[in-house]
Amino acid sequence: MNKEQFYNAVKEKVGIELSELQKEQYSKYYDLVVEWNQKINLTAITEEDEFYTKHFFDSISLAFYKDYSNIESICDVGSGAGFPSIPLKILYPNLKVTIVDSLNKRIKFLNLVKDELGLTDCNFVHARAEEFGQNKEYRESFEIVTARAVARLNVLAELCLPLVKKDGYFLSLKAQKAEEETKEAMNAIKLLGGKLEQDLEFDIEGEERHILEIRKAKETPNKYPRKAGTPNKKPIL
Repeated sequence: MNKEQFYNAVKEKVGIELSELQKEQYSKYYDLVVEWNQKINLTAITEEDEFYTKHFFDSISLAFYKDYSNIESICDVGSGAGFPSIPLKILYPNLKVTIVDSLNKRIKFLNLVKDELGLTDCNFVHARAEEFGQNKEYRESFEIVTARAVARLNVLAELCLPLVKKDGYFLSLKAQKAEEETKEAMNAIKLLGGKLEQDLEFDIEGEERHILEIRKAKETPNKYPRKAGTPNKKPIL
């Protein structure tokens, strides 16, 4: 979708008419990603129309089913170039966004994005997700925790659910094979204090998408997340 189609789709799906400032922020964000992509690997998608579809519109799909105007805090685990939380932040300036990423070059890029776009209430943390989840400052403190195409769901659950406050949500964005991953992850979700409430299925320009809505029903046992590298090597089954 081109820019105008994106603006219209946002209004249709989310009910928000983008201001000139917001349109400019999306445009500048795109330019920054393309520019910095030559220095550090941020995305394989650089063509503008495809970028607006597969990065911006895909990211704000989180708002298709939930109103973020009353949400205060969101944490994005392993977001790379800032997806989905920065496109969502542009749409909902009220959000307090925390991003954790293990690569310091990406954190520097995100700080540049924040400054260039004039974003406030953004905290970008250079850390492994496993260490971040054991940090008392952040553990069980976010209303929404999200991750987009970072790892399989049983691994993501261990990295994300410890950060969600009681009755908050871990929202996992998935494409195909979401059903298979969900079955594989049910034990991990339960063990970590989560409860799968919905698998919200939709499509973006013919491509299958899922938002797995997992509520934090009870506290996560203190031993999780385990030390760095363990969730990937020995996922909870």
